[in-house]
Amino acid sequence: MAANKVSGVRGGVIRDSRDAEMARRHNDANVACFGEQITTEEVAIEALHVFLATPFDGGRHEARIAMLSRLDETRGASQI
Repeated sequence: MAANKVSGVRGGVIRDSRDAEMARRHNDANVACFGEQITTEEVAIEALHVFLATPFDGGRHEARIAMLSRLDETRGASQI
């Protein structure tokens, strides 16, 4: 949760490869967040490979990313 308070960070909760793919494709996530109690090490490694290999789709999703960027600017998100 705290990662998304940092300006420019778009962290996604990743439980499996499908979450990883959608976080990248639709939200242009740049941080993958895994929960140890939900995701096994094997699934996390597989999902991380998917996350790193999946491009952002752009298109209809770009407006949402632009809105998130504007929120970073107007809310004074932390600049670490």
